[in-house]
Amino acid sequence: MEGSVTVRMAAPADKIWNLITDITRTGEFSPEVFESEWLDGATGPALGAKFRGHVRRNEIGPVYWTTCKVTACEPGREFGFAVLAGDRALNNWHYRLEPSGDGTDVTESFWMPKSALMQVFRVFGGFLRERRNKRDMRTTLERIQKVVEND
Repeated sequence: MEGSVTVRMAAPADKIWNLITDITRTGEFSPEVFESEWLDGATGPALGAKFRGHVRRNEIGPVYWTTCKVTACEPGREFGFAVLAGDRALNNWHYRLEPSGDGTDVTESFWMPKSALMQVFRVFGGFLRERRNKRDMRTTLERIQKVVEND
């Protein structure tokens, strides 16, 4: 499963990147993640840094913590992380920022490792999760847009 959403923002890429990578503010933007915190002494984005997110699946539950590891970290250009089960990535989230005219095109994407189990999951309900993720990515980006365009 995978998907992406792009929103053009009337703000410079650095300003947007700083907001996206401040994971302590994720709860302001994400429909499902309502709080996040850096782990193991990390205080900000860096390759390999870990954080955890407190998730309320589908905005109603169940509620659980996820551990994430930063997989892409290029200021003003991209930020990505993997949601982990032990050392294995279950899901990957990524933001890419591309200057465009007087603003920035911000693309949020997700992808899950391909496997036979994932193909079965997609047929029996995973397509609903994919649709939900796309809707939530648009909501997240539009909430970020409101902040960066009104500061």
